[in-house]
Amino acid sequence: MGVGRSYCVALVGLNGYIVEVEADIGQTLPAFVILGLPDAALNEAKERIRSAARNSGIPLSRRKITANLIPASLPKRGSGFDLAITMAVLRAADDIRSISGTVFIAELGLDGRLRPIRGILPAVMAAVQAGYPDIVVAEANAAEAALVPGANVRGYKTLARLAFDFGADPTELALDYDPPGGEQAEDDDDACAPVPDLGDVSGQSDARRALEVAAAGGHHMLLTGPPGAGKTMLAERLPGLLPDLQNKAAMEVTAIHSLAAVRSGAVRLIRRPPFENPHHSATSAAIIGGGSGLPRPGAASRAHRGVLFLDEAPEYERRVLDALRQPLESGELVIHRSAGTAAYPARFQLVLAANPCPCGKASGKAMDCTCTPLMRRRYFGRISGPLLDRVDIQLQVQRVSLADFGQAGQEEDTVTVAGRVQAARQGQAERLGPFGLETNSQIPGRVLRGELRLSPGTTRILDTALERGILTARGYDRVLRLAWTLADLEHSEVPTADHIGQALGLRQATAAA
Repeated sequence: MGVGRSYCVALVGLNGYIVEVEADIGQTLPAFVILGLPDAALNEAKERIRSAARNSGIPLSRRKITANLIPASLPKRGSGFDLAITMAVLRAADDIRSISGTVFIAELGLDGRLRPIRGILPAVMAAVQAGYPDIVVAEANAAEAALVPGANVRGYKTLARLAFDFGADPTELALDYDPPGGEQAEDDDDACAPVPDLGDVSGQSDARRALEVAAAGGHHMLLTGPPGAGKTMLAERLPGLLPDLQNKAAMEVTAIHSLAAVRSGAVRLIRRPPFENPHHSATSAAIIGGGSGLPRPGAASRAHRGVLFLDEAPEYERRVLDALRQPLESGELVIHRSAGTAAYPARFQLVLAANPCPCGKASGKAMDCTCTPLMRRRYFGRISGPLLDRVDIQLQVQRVSLADFGQAGQEEDTVTVAGRVQAARQGQAERLGPFGLETNSQIPGRVLRGELRLSPGTTRILDTALERGILTARGYDRVLRLAWTLADLEHSEVPTADHIGQALGLRQATAAA
């Protein structure tokens, strides 16, 4: 007997690391030891593995078994190491032939079935990138694992069938066992899900225009208005205006949702931008990510490449809202916990919705509002100035009138507006491609004041606002980005002074109201 070796993947956030599993069978009393910083779930694998092997017809040796997970300094979490440890032990006992170079990722059931795990997509991506394309997973995970280009994926229902294919003696194997009620992969109905139509929104021409601009340039929005004005309806229709995700972005989004266990067994990539709408009672861990041990992705990461909508924004805890400032700038969330640090992509469009005051009636003449001026300031002041400064479009949504209902069915639908958004995005891709950018919202200040610099006559109104302290330096750049988006929607090569004025109006609409 020698040392058996197999491979698995340890996930830290979305980053995966190849783990070499060594198994040695000693000459001492029966024992099973797992080394290499295993967590509680992984330590419990010892009994799962013994039962699964015995019920599959290939019982483990009665001598001392030592499994070492390399690198030993990397924390190992979860049940996805079960299969790799089992195969390494079987190889050490010469029960199977060489398994060199194969990565095994699956949990074992006591009856010998292979059970799916969450995060299979980023794990397989990490294995392929590390040069290990041969991968064995549970059958329920096979379709999702096969989404990774270059992966040679094999899915199995039982340990017995897997051991047989790797040279185990078939006379003792439980090959006729058919696991009852196996997990079924869920068909990804992402492409078939109904999309809320913008044509359902009555009136609100200014808000509809602002929504189109936000979709075209990837800009953040704040919608302020009385209850029932249509703020939520508008926000829900923003994802429908966004173009489908390209391959790289779709892989990122699908990997995050696989790790977050939002979908199990996805059979194709998520092509539509996601939409996350957490309740205002959500904690910082729910929005940003967290949990015990290594943090899991929160709503901000699940909204990557899509929309994060915070309805009743002033009702959220202020520290939760302020925690969004980092991803709004960097497009990434780095979460530090005692068990380690995890980084998740979080490049989303933020849409905030708020009432003008606690009672929601401080609009128009505000004759029915019962809130004092101090109550109004405190209510809206829960959204900090630094966060508002990062929101490009700040719009006052007016109450819907009876005349607006009379125009029902005459408004432009989502398909029509999405076509203009797609055309604007194509223009941005051609202009910003040399800089490695995709949308106007990503243009850094050095490019705005460098290669894309506008003439002093065009930016005169903006320069005056900056000098008077009406705008911050960040706000100055964000108005310029909005102006470029307005120009793209009108098929203009460069923004004009009129575009600058419109952009400034979109940013200051709430303050003006």
